[in-house]
Amino acid sequence: MKNSEHAYSFLEAKQKIEAWCAYQERAQSEVQSKLRDYGLDLEDTYALISDLISNNFLNEQRFASAYTSGKITIKRWGRRKIYNNLLQKQVAKKVIETAFKEIDTEIYQNNLTVLANRKYAACKGTSFERKVKVSRFLAGKGYEFDLIQDVLEELVD
Repeated sequence: MKNSEHAYSFLEAKQKIEAWCAYQERAQSEVQSKLRDYGLDLEDTYALISDLISNNFLNEQRFASAYTSGKITIKRWGRRKIYNNLLQKQVAKKVIETAFKEIDTEIYQNNLTVLANRKYAACKGTSFERKVKVSRFLAGKGYEFDLIQDVLEELVD
């Protein structure tokens, strides 16, 4: 339990966690961790998570879709980075794959192109050195290698 938080009763924890889940989509692992911080035992935690799911406060698919959409449109991350982050949050692979089907390929490709153009313009050095820097940058953002190669070929031509 964290120092700033005290042990809550089941009903207090239920009210707090419902408000927390209503504010923003959450992964089940995040909720479980938060309930542990509230001082609930394992049995109460599972009961409360079950209640949150049945009352639609908690939905892994909705979370994965919102997370994916947000990271693509705001942070301009690639699929690989999003996939790894969702796995860290213990989201099932099938749920992630379903969320990835909702990705707008035009927006995704546009993000990749914009990032590549910006980075290429900001880099100094020979054409080869700039390509390497851009490639590493885009790989760090989580974009797939074949897409990076395609955008770099267009960029240099």
